[in-house]
Amino acid sequence: MDTIRILVVDDHPIVRQGVRSVLSNHADLAIVGEADSAASLFASLGSLQPDVVLLDIRMPGQNGIETTQRLKHERPDAKVIILTTYDDDEFLFGALRAGADGYLLKSTSHEVLAASIRQVAHGERLLSPSLVGKVMGEFQTLAKEKARADSGLTDQELQILKMIAAGATSKEMAEKMYWSEATVKRKVQDIIEKVGASNRAQAVAEANKRGLL
Repeated sequence: MDTIRILVVDDHPIVRQGVRSVLSNHADLAIVGEADSAASLFASLGSLQPDVVLLDIRMPGQNGIETTQRLKHERPDAKVIILTTYDDDEFLFGALRAGADGYLLKSTSHEVLAASIRQVAHGERLLSPSLVGKVMGEFQTLAKEKARADSGLTDQELQILKMIAAGATSKEMAEKMYWSEATVKRKVQDIIEKVGASNRAQAVAEANKRGLL
């Protein structure tokens, strides 16, 4: 089995020591170096040639997100796993946008850490299980926003569509929107045409199918 070369980057010596101790039990995982900042990381990157960089998110100077961006630019073949105590959305999504291949919390078990390094080294991307829900929620939000943009419906039309889905009559919508019933019917017809339906029920079904509601 090929040995996976690992570089540990963390400004806390006790963390680096702990990771080294944990991974020393795995013959296929070799820590080839340590760094306490982005500056020391890049100073040794060329000579160490790591396959996987374990990177803290909060460090003096460049943080983990900025460091990941630079790493991916200078060494696109190197895999980056963020290993941190922070599960904030800002750090998580910032790291993923920067190109991180994995995002693990330091509470991760020793065996999961070792297995994660192997997976990432072989081209997989992963997250700590507790973070998957956040990413899925963000994906669903973005997918819904894209579906709404692609539909061509305005915010007002989406509001009307939601009222239709809730079973509101033209009269009830007219009262809610301070319109005449004739205006409501015209707006509803516009919505039906935009979603490619032939009636209100089909418009609601199509909107649900597209994730608009």
